Parts: sequence; structure tokens; C-alpha cells
Amino acid sequence: MKTREDIDSYLLKMGVAHEELQDDVWRIHLDGIENLMVSLAGPIVVFRLKIMDVPKAQREALFETLLRLNTTELVHCAFGMEGNAIVLAGALEAENMDFNEFRAVIDDIELAATKYYEALSKFRTVA
Repeated sequence: MKTREDIDSYLLKMGVAHEELQDDVWRIHLDGIENLMVSLAGPIVVFRLKIMDVPKAQREALFETLLRLNTTELVHCAFGMEGNAIVLAGALEAENMDFNEFRAVIDDIELAATKYYEALSKFRTVA
């Protein structure tokens, strides 16, 4: 079983800025991405990045876009909803997780967040 020390060592090995917010919860700072959260939740390592709030208009078009991206573009993560937010999320079993898998999830989330930012920003509601 991987421990918080393993996750700390993976983050150091990647050379990414990060902070431990509380036991078993880290915030990773990537280029232009400030709130990628990683948590060790029992036997699972969970990765989560809030992309945007669910808009009031064009919801069906947004959801169709996200589903299409999930099936054609994403490998280690997926778009989903958490409360009233659109998130990119991924998970790995802590028992077998190695550095390459850990990095692959973070890289996939970073790539998706930057690559699809423009396409998804047209769905953002202006307050």
C-alpha cells in the first residue's frame, strides 16, 4: 500500500510545486493550473481539478461535449460533475500505483485542462 510519503516523493520527483493542505491532501501547482487536488483516501488516490461551474444555459451542449471528450480524448481522467461544478477527475488504486501511473494521471489532467480550455470557455456564464 502506498503511503503519504510515497506521494510526497512522487511529487518531489516530478519537480512540481505543491503543498500539503492537511493529512493526505495535496494541492499541486502546474503551469497555469493552481488547484489540482490529490488525496489519499484509504485504498484510492484521487485526483480532482475544478474546471468551471455548470452554466445555466447550453447545459445539454456542454454535457454532450464533455461526454464526447471522455470517450475520444481522455485516457487517465474524465470530466464529471461534483455538486454544481464540472471537474476533471481520476483515481488509482494505492496498492499498485507506481510513479509512472501517478504522473500519467496528472499529465492527462493538465493536458485536458489546457487543451480544452478554449472549447469549454464558450459555455461559461458571465456573471
